[in-house]
Amino acid sequence: MNQFRYPPARRLDLTEDILGYQVSDPYRWLEDAASHERADWVAGQSELFAAQREGWPGRDRLAGQVLELLGVGFVGTPAWRGERCFFTRRDPGQEHAALCAQAGDDPAEVLVDPVAIDPSGLTTLDSWQPDKEGRLLAYQLSEGGDEESLLRVLDVATGSVVDGPTDRVRYSNVAWLPGGKAFYYTRRLPPSAVPEGESQYHRRVYLHQVGTAADQDVLIFGEGRDKTDYYSVSVSRDGRWLVISASRGTAPRNDLWLADLSLSDPASPDLRVVQEGVDAQTGLRVGRDGRLYLFTDSGAPRGRLAVADPAAADLADRATWADLIGEDPEAVLRGYAILDGAELGPRPLLLAEWTRHALSEITVHDLSTGERLASVPLPGLGTAGGLSERPEGGHEAWFGYTDDTTPPLVLRFDARASEVSTWATAPGAVPVPAVAARQVTYRSADGTPVRMLVISGSPEPAGDVPRPAILYGYGGFDISLTPAFSPNVLAWVAAGGVYAIASLRGGSEEGEEWHRAGMLDRKQNVFDDFRCAAEALIRDGWTTAGQLAIWGGSNGGLLVGAALTQRPSLYAAVVCSAPLLDMVRYERFGLGETWNTEYGTAADPEQLGWLLSYSPYHHVVPGTAYPAVLFTVFTNDTRVDPVHAYKMCAALQYATSSGPSRPVLLRAEAQVGHGPRAVSRVAELAGDALAFAARYTGLSPGPRK
Repeated sequence: MNQFRYPPARRLDLTEDILGYQVSDPYRWLEDAASHERADWVAGQSELFAAQREGWPGRDRLAGQVLELLGVGFVGTPAWRGERCFFTRRDPGQEHAALCAQAGDDPAEVLVDPVAIDPSGLTTLDSWQPDKEGRLLAYQLSEGGDEESLLRVLDVATGSVVDGPTDRVRYSNVAWLPGGKAFYYTRRLPPSAVPEGESQYHRRVYLHQVGTAADQDVLIFGEGRDKTDYYSVSVSRDGRWLVISASRGTAPRNDLWLADLSLSDPASPDLRVVQEGVDAQTGLRVGRDGRLYLFTDSGAPRGRLAVADPAAADLADRATWADLIGEDPEAVLRGYAILDGAELGPRPLLLAEWTRHALSEITVHDLSTGERLASVPLPGLGTAGGLSERPEGGHEAWFGYTDDTTPPLVLRFDARASEVSTWATAPGAVPVPAVAARQVTYRSADGTPVRMLVISGSPEPAGDVPRPAILYGYGGFDISLTPAFSPNVLAWVAAGGVYAIASLRGGSEEGEEWHRAGMLDRKQNVFDDFRCAAEALIRDGWTTAGQLAIWGGSNGGLLVGAALTQRPSLYAAVVCSAPLLDMVRYERFGLGETWNTEYGTAADPEQLGWLLSYSPYHHVVPGTAYPAVLFTVFTNDTRVDPVHAYKMCAALQYATSSGPSRPVLLRAEAQVGHGPRAVSRVAELAGDALAFAARYTGLSPGPRK
């Protein structure tokens, strides 16, 4: 401890007047990625982290248990094309899932295996889409965590690549036309065609002919729209109906168009407005019965499913939309599947997927009237999702299921007998620790009831024996935290800890109103919900402030950054991963400009005030006894730039009065990014973060078995 020293970090006397606010930025120099000074500082932080990690007992045990639990693998929900299904599968010992296809009762065949392509494990499969006949497969790969996908097309029968690679297709979906000769997709304009610094934006929708060069693609849509717009495209199975959706960054609203390709050239579709300039999110498809199905939160924050005639004169007129499944006052509608095979006779069915306070339900309805007929039994109180059906119609649907102790399953629902069976289980077998999960409700600062899942070795608090605990949250972007098989959670609880997951505002656990109650000028609600969750865990006897760690990543990294600056004495340790922390300059890095619909923009005086009110980097106060903090960042992260953590780390190391007993540390990992990574890297990161939390909350995991 006497040798403990933070790497030196030059502190600038830099204060700027920004729209009338005096804003200090003492570590601006860390933004220079080409700087030798920054490189030396990061190297010094890595040395400090490595030295500190040596003193964390139980790290090998925690990492080993996470790796063992990850060894259970998984099988994804299938996508059917005739009698062939496509699915992802990761077997025990595999670093990444492979994409497989299976025809009838034949053995499954591996089509795309990222590790076979790149034995280093640095290549990831980002997305995939078979054509409508199941003969061709569009798939996207990226390397080193940069998520800069390259699109290729594979001949399923021969395994040969017949098209691509095409670049600049990050976050593009692929919408095949029948016959497999062409598809719609989205692609960014080349860097030479856009202003400097905007190469991550400026998407367009194109029509691509398989086997031709991408520079011959036909521009379909996107010219003149906002640079941050994202697009999605779909084509009905019969090839008649084209749907294009556009959303401004991550805004909870979209514009929507429909074209009848039987009446217009696919290279020049006659697009009709279904929704434009409306503050709502809507998805649509034309069913095999010819009806237009509109899944929307327009007038229904928890979601509803309406139907309309696609030939109606004015589809944008909501008076022409008739509710098939109305809004539930307590449950959130998540998705649906249509079962209309001839074998069901005159009464086709619809399955509706819901969450009620973050727990899943699936209900059965009459497709014609929407009348609720039954519920689909699920294995427990968990998460069911990814409903899929046969594109040509049928009596079957498939969906995934998981909960706190159940590795992912794929279940099959047979509408003829209203029976559920297991279609696929995780391919591995691992001993799962015995845990108990309990959903509790507490009050936030403004009196709003908020739910929290508490997972421990027993269903009740330990009374006068509180335990080390981790509180996890996210609270943003309409994302729900629902029960799932988590090796991190299980390893922590098996070691004697408590793990709590709060359903904060900003997420979608209670629908779109819940999301909007935690965005823009209401972001402080999220931080209040999280603080009150911590206080509830302490008040109810689960833990104490000296035993409580908080953990969050990405937007959740912003959450715990705000938590540690607003109430530093409430937490013993903080794990802050891939975070946003400088909210004045966040739009300048990564994909930041696509998030100003969630947070606000620093270019507007009022919105800058919102951001400055909680921006963690700007609320670090010298002389404060901060908790132990571990920043984990990924140097190839193209979503959230590591500079956020660099600047915050330097600021806290300068400011904290806690000394070596509560250090501020930085773990910077190369050749990975914000998204998926190899299993061994997942376990290594989890072992470090869990061991850090254990060290500073008093948990004793013990040596590796």
